Amino acid sequence: MAIGLIILSLFTVVLALILRFSFLVINGRRSISKAVGFFHPYTNDGGGGERVLWCAVRALQEENPDLNCVVYTGDHDATPQSLIGRALDRFGVKLLFPPNVVHLHKRKWIEETTYPRFTMIGQSLGSIYLAWEALCNFTPSYYFDTSGYAFTYPLARMFGCKVICYTHYPTISTDMLSRVRHRNLMYNNDALITKSIWLSWCKLFYYTLFSWMYGFVGSFAHLAMVNSTWTQSHIEKLWGISDCIKRVYPPCDTSGLQVLPLKRPAENPVIISVAQFRPEKAHSLQLEAFSAATKRLDSTMPKPKLQFVGSCRNSLDEERLQVLKEKAMELNVDKQVEFYKNLTYRDLVGRLASAVAGIHSMTDEHFGISVVEYMAAGAIPIAHNSAGPKMDIVLEEDGQKTGFLACTIDEYADAILAILRMSEMERLKMAAAARTRARRFSEQRFYEDFKAAVRPILCHTSK
Repeated sequence: MAIGLIILSLFTVVLALILRFSFLVINGRRSISKAVGFFHPYTNDGGGGERVLWCAVRALQEENPDLNCVVYTGDHDATPQSLIGRALDRFGVKLLFPPNVVHLHKRKWIEETTYPRFTMIGQSLGSIYLAWEALCNFTPSYYFDTSGYAFTYPLARMFGCKVICYTHYPTISTDMLSRVRHRNLMYNNDALITKSIWLSWCKLFYYTLFSWMYGFVGSFAHLAMVNSTWTQSHIEKLWGISDCIKRVYPPCDTSGLQVLPLKRPAENPVIISVAQFRPEKAHSLQLEAFSAATKRLDSTMPKPKLQFVGSCRNSLDEERLQVLKEKAMELNVDKQVEFYKNLTYRDLVGRLASAVAGIHSMTDEHFGISVVEYMAAGAIPIAHNSAGPKMDIVLEEDGQKTGFLACTIDEYADAILAILRMSEMERLKMAAAARTRARRFSEQRFYEDFKAAVRPILCHTSK
């Protein structure tokens, strides 16, 4: 513990020296523009984080039309017109006017492939370098992080910016520490670590040290918006700025999806899975559960389909998608499984309109926009029994069950079978209750809560 405190102290001193040097370099020549700069290096990731970005841009355009909105992105083909078109085509969000774009050329410093080991600390320190590039190119009055790069906050403060963030999930959490301590196997805690007491101890030390660093840099935020009860509890513990933390549920297209009819085709019932093709989304578990469920179906029942809808950020995601296709063949369900990559928003709505159920399997999903979208669209959710889905979303509505929570392959298979075996009346009753609950997470609710949270900062009230 003493060693850890020494290392943390050294980190603090080094960071302070970096910030002091930064101040000396930029002081006297720094020109702060009346603008808000959105630090979002991946504007083509296609996930819930990107939806939050565009809804946040729109909300600020409505709240203060005179405030220029600038997006820092590492996507070199991004232009103001392409981004305003992407917001509309992919997410149905109509911006009032195109955001300006600042291109980042050092994005490799935050890519996971750059850091085969010590990925968290590598990406976090790399984000400081990327933010330096961003802020040197354009210094806004408000620095808005929508991607979770808390290590950039002290630097933004040194550039004279008010720091606002929307935190989807903590970079590290007490749950992660607990898994390492108990040597639980997971995508971010592989077998090599879990089988070794020594390596587990070393990783626990590393995680503990990183959590101290994360708490230190996070405390530099003037306003931290969080997306769920689970995220809020962790951020409050780690950052220690409870008065500056506001819970703002992410924007879900409940209004557009709620106009879809609740009745679904009886032949070949569809189960949909909407998520980026990332390791934490645990698509393999869904395939195995679907395979187990189909083996237990009565021969007289129609064969269901499983449709994967998601986006690929890079070549690693493409490889994961290919592995999933091969696994479907191994499980002998490839004829019942379909894959749809990078669909437009309109096509996604079409898929949701025909689904009787939606499946989600990420452990400690901070919120779960896709789960809300299932419910709003009339697809009964089968979500992981943890974090956002458990604490905020898949709860009873007026005493009526709104979906299923599961952890293991067998539990997911049981939930799939329960939905497929429901009578039409039972399914419609649960789907209607789920749709009612989904209204709590509408885009309109996001706009109202978001504006209320940022208004004091825009009025230049101090921390």
